[in-house]
Amino acid sequence: MNRVALLFAPKELSVSDPVIQHSLPTLGRSSRATSLGIVLAGVLALFLKAWIALTTFGSNDVVTFYSFARSLSEHGLEWTYRHGVVWLASSPIFNHPPLTAYFLRFIHFLAHQEALRVNGFTFPFLLRLPSIIADFVVVLVLLQISKTDARIRRHSWALVLLALSPVSLMVSGFHGNTDPVMVMFFVLASYMCLKKQPWLCGLFFALSCQIKVIPLLFFPIFFFFWYHRRAIVSFLLPFVLTSIVLWWEPLLHFPTLFIKNVLSYGSYWGIWGITYWLRLTKLPAFSWVWFVDFSPAQTVVVTLLKVLIVASIFVIAWRRRALGGRALIESIAYGWIIFFVFSPGVCAQYMVWLAPFVLILSPSFYAWLTATSSLFLFFFYNITAHGLPWYLAISSNQLNMVWTPWTMWPWATLILGMVVLWRKAVIFDPALRLFSLQTLPAESRE
Repeated sequence: MNRVALLFAPKELSVSDPVIQHSLPTLGRSSRATSLGIVLAGVLALFLKAWIALTTFGSNDVVTFYSFARSLSEHGLEWTYRHGVVWLASSPIFNHPPLTAYFLRFIHFLAHQEALRVNGFTFPFLLRLPSIIADFVVVLVLLQISKTDARIRRHSWALVLLALSPVSLMVSGFHGNTDPVMVMFFVLASYMCLKKQPWLCGLFFALSCQIKVIPLLFFPIFFFFWYHRRAIVSFLLPFVLTSIVLWWEPLLHFPTLFIKNVLSYGSYWGIWGITYWLRLTKLPAFSWVWFVDFSPAQTVVVTLLKVLIVASIFVIAWRRRALGGRALIESIAYGWIIFFVFSPGVCAQYMVWLAPFVLILSPSFYAWLTATSSLFLFFFYNITAHGLPWYLAISSNQLNMVWTPWTMWPWATLILGMVVLWRKAVIFDPALRLFSLQTLPAESRE
């Protein structure tokens, strides 16, 4: 700590200090009231999302997932990986891990049970129900973290915002996808680093990768964190075993198809960030809007952006490996910010991916990001659902030029936030260098 910080550092007070003794009952009651308020906000949001899920159909992702579920039930996993959904005009590729496939087959079966269907438990509702529950679990986990984290406790309003977030309301309650479930397992894996539980961290991280493979991007952060603490085997064993068990079918019978569809999947070109601006040039080489069959120029840009993202996260993982569990969560937040700034493509439901991690990193930044993301998502769903009230939202190539400009709000917020966070880090530690592999000391906050 530098001399200026020492000069203004508060005097240490023990629990036996009369001032502390006098304040403890009041502080305890205030803390319990705040926690209760956050839980109630989470419960309110849960019921509101459930009501939305019961009274709407959702986005075209629900149609796609139902088609996947039908194909999986009728033809099996390999056939669906190979052929997609042949009866849909776009013939979407099934690019999800096997656990998601098993879940879709299960809710497809439930949706055809008469007792459930007549009570409103249809496929669109059952698809969204795990995401609704997952959001509530994330709120509870962050509330638990706040009990030992004064920085979050001072900004308890941010936890209320997370509980009532319009972003999760629209994505979990209306959209219809599995992203919030992935986030829940990812947050639990991160929480286990705070609890110094490498086995549970490995298990939850593996489960997050079974919902979406994107958390694999952050594997170096967990790897170096536990390697530095000589607990890498305790982390890797449950991660590898869980992954093998749940990926056993495709790895044994059709590994090439699995790698091509799931592990090599990239998002849409031209609807977010850098690729959107390149698309606006109207150059033929950058005009194709899809996630396959890129032009040579598009392939070069996408490859360079992916290499930049992967390299940046690897550097973050290496440099910050000696820092504590909270810093690991901040490292993930930094990684998400870099991902969203430089990603070739981002879909609407991705906006839930980074929310809890950014909140822990900076509550004020989280509030700004929530505001701009909510703005983008509202116009996305309002345009694709053809106005209020929303029931079914279908995104098409004809409409994406209408809603895509609204993506610039969260993208610009992320760029600005990235710059501000770097400047704050340099102010805290003037010796900090952007292009460096130097390990940050364990006592460093950044």
